Amino acid sequence: MKLSYVYILTNKYRTTFYVGVTNDLTRRMFEHKNGTASKFTKKYNIKDLVYFEQYTNIKDAIAREKQLKNWHKAWKINLIKEENPTLCTLHF
Repeated sequence: MKLSYVYILTNKYRTTFYVGVTNDLTRRMFEHKNGTASKFTKKYNIKDLVYFEQYTNIKDAIAREKQLKNWHKAWKINLIKEENPTLCTLHF
């Protein structure tokens, strides 16, 4: 069974957030940290993983990513704080 992930990254000041989806979170985090994953994350220096969800169906993960991308910033922060109250960087 292939797993998929929806994840949220932020910058060191926790002011800008990025929502993404991948089937290999370790690889994708490496790409973000090295500036090869997304122009947006590279431009705003967004490298810190603060939240992720795991899915067994990629279609569910993509639907969730689209949902989260439409959320207000405050809603995303509240979601993150449910699992990660201090918004510390997660190491995956």
